[in-house]
Amino acid sequence: MRVYDKSVIKVNASTENGRVVLDTEGPLSPVAKPIIKRINKIFLEEKPIYSDEENIIFSTWAPPMPGDIFKRMISAQVASILKKRVPDQFSIGITTHCPYDCIHCGAAGTVADPILTADEINSAIAQSLDLGSYYIAFDGGETLLRKDLEQMIAKVDKSRAIVSCFTSGFSLTEQRARDLKAAGLFSAHLSLDSPDEAEHNRVRNREGAFQNTVNGIRHIVNAGILADLFVVVSPHNIDDLDGFYNFAADMGMQEMSIYEIIAVGRWLEHEDEVISSRDVDRLGKFQKSMNNRKDGPRVTSFPNFMGPDEFGCFAGRRWMHTTAGGDVLPCAYTPLSFGNIREEKLAAIWERMGKHEAYNCSADYCMMRNPEFRSKYIHTIPEGTQLPVRLDKFMH
Repeated sequence: MRVYDKSVIKVNASTENGRVVLDTEGPLSPVAKPIIKRINKIFLEEKPIYSDEENIIFSTWAPPMPGDIFKRMISAQVASILKKRVPDQFSIGITTHCPYDCIHCGAAGTVADPILTADEINSAIAQSLDLGSYYIAFDGGETLLRKDLEQMIAKVDKSRAIVSCFTSGFSLTEQRARDLKAAGLFSAHLSLDSPDEAEHNRVRNREGAFQNTVNGIRHIVNAGILADLFVVVSPHNIDDLDGFYNFAADMGMQEMSIYEIIAVGRWLEHEDEVISSRDVDRLGKFQKSMNNRKDGPRVTSFPNFMGPDEFGCFAGRRWMHTTAGGDVLPCAYTPLSFGNIREEKLAAIWERMGKHEAYNCSADYCMMRNPEFRSKYIHTIPEGTQLPVRLDKFMH
């Protein structure tokens, strides 16, 4: 099927043995071949979460193809070939409030006062769409604590982007899940720190946290929203990969996404308690093994996806995050602000970010795992400094 059609390049998609294959034609085809080859390698080793004769949904993180939003995704890939910067993913914090007190919370210490209003959030999202974003994520705190979440989801132009939210499942009811679906929520990323109930509750510092997640997942699945188990992997839970996967499968979830723990927030002083290169290799093998199974959830390992063998770090290059106070960061885990949406347009901030020495070049892996980056930009932040740090007001 033709999934992208421009005079300079055309992209076709087909399926072979249940796997998606892309090919190109047109004047830009030779230039596009390397990135298409890389994408096809991912498609070959992994499985879509849904496919029929007319549609393919590769992941909770990607738009269905064919379709207008998928065309925007391809446009972003073409832009990257032409060295143009597009924020594929735009995430935005809508609250700092949370019922939990997680021992590894990356958002701990981030100041957002006052919290963005719905109008400010809607405006920022609209600006990101104009920059080319096709994936919008509502982030927290606990997103479900915003009673106007459905209204904000409904405001997103669904011809230009898919919409997701991060949640622990706290307080989610069957009716609210249906309301989120009706508003146009494409996927929900539900976090779990351990497949063991007692351990998950310990990490979240709250009894009942595990059951809240179970209930939330059940309501999301029953409402017909794509459900992703979002797992932050550390040296303390990496041996539970099979348990996480079995949990996601038993709950009827479509995907299990693996992110690495970042030494930031409450985990700032735990630089020796992050995953190693050997752990990343292990995650890659786990992903490949699980995705070779005919049934069960798809596995997406971001440490591999954003590693040197695939795409490298997306922060500040293809990702952009806005805090609940309006500060614009390269990603949710990097406490460096390049401006505030209350003071200037998102496009100006995005341009400034792209010109910064840390983000005007590629990075083989997560910048926050890079000792040189941390030494220059994180270790030099004086203790007690309000986060995120405004780079235009704090010079190294």
